[in-house]
Amino acid sequence: MTINKNHPGQAIRDIQHFGEEGGVVPVIDVASTSTFMDPKDMERTFLGELQGCFLYSRHSNPTVNIFGKKIAAMERTEAALGVASGMAAISCTIEQLFRKGTSTGGHLIASRTLYGGTYALFKNVLPSRGVDVSFLEITDLKAVEAAIRPETKVIYTETLSNPLLAVSDIKGLAAICKKHNLKLVVDNTFTPMIIQPALHGADVVIHSCTKYISGSSDFIAGAIAGPEEFIASLIDVNHGSVMLTGPVMDPRVAHELYLRMDHLGVRMVAHSRMASYLAERMKEEGLPVIYPGLKSHKQYELFNSLSNADYGAGGILTLECSSSDEARILATDLQNVKFGLYAVSLGFSRTLMSCSAKSTSSEIPEDEQIAIGLSQGLLRFSIGYTGDAATMWERFIASYRKVVK
Repeated sequence: MTINKNHPGQAIRDIQHFGEEGGVVPVIDVASTSTFMDPKDMERTFLGELQGCFLYSRHSNPTVNIFGKKIAAMERTEAALGVASGMAAISCTIEQLFRKGTSTGGHLIASRTLYGGTYALFKNVLPSRGVDVSFLEITDLKAVEAAIRPETKVIYTETLSNPLLAVSDIKGLAAICKKHNLKLVVDNTFTPMIIQPALHGADVVIHSCTKYISGSSDFIAGAIAGPEEFIASLIDVNHGSVMLTGPVMDPRVAHELYLRMDHLGVRMVAHSRMASYLAERMKEEGLPVIYPGLKSHKQYELFNSLSNADYGAGGILTLECSSSDEARILATDLQNVKFGLYAVSLGFSRTLMSCSAKSTSSEIPEDEQIAIGLSQGLLRFSIGYTGDAATMWERFIASYRKVVK
């Protein structure tokens, strides 16, 4: 038997912390501040001379730290840090990477197809901080490399683009970054357990833990995984973007997510199984469905070369409707027959549906939506795992045949 040292489920399982009295579940440390028995140690901590001490919960917290250890184990990075949201993870990571001493600025290359909030941050906020952003077709590696300037510092992408589900060639992008001394940042929110970007060369991996890692749509949270030195820099008392802007993770949230990560792999398999079944049936019916687990996906082979086959192809698929009105009508009917819920976000146990152009990608101007191939009628599904697959299919296809003429 060959032992897979990079298996994310085993890596998470091997992270174990006990309660103070030996309980199998660690305690929640909610203290906002910590005692120093020697006052000089506090001074040394503020000066950055002493590491590993708990100072103030905005700096570090024991419960948040153990959650970070599970994230790092899953992503095979040296360290990880829990933060207050996925957008906090993105903004703090980019701010830290573009800060050198007391100066900021430079050039960022980003995928043209991104979550709308990320696009708005890069388009509307970063330029005011001296960061120029080039949005490119991230699957065109020649165009990406040609866009590099002397001041370029970071390439940013999503493992699977939101919402078009294009697959980033992480290995190819990593090679470009290594050649030009850049940092590769990958948002892996859509594919936890399924793809481990750091194994393919990514420098920093980001998650919106609100989604699959939570799994219940009841928390807002994020995580940043990467080299130990970089993660430590985020909480530096003088220059750390997390420490100084303050989007820290609540220890109660960290504790709950720490526990849920033990069954994240089981949930991802269940999401993938249901999504694959529905996508295959849609394809058989000739419906315009996009799903990375279908052989018809343009980057099916690339996806398979990056993914852990044990966990399937994830729970996100899209369906083209003729217009936004048709997409809304279909989604409304699907909600009425209890196929899913018309709501943004993803990773919930039940299916969530949204018209991306009018919701989570609405920050992208319509002309740019057209340029990247995002139609007004694209309906994005985050497929849940509850219910019987055959029953869910019957509900779906009955609604589709009624609405789509």
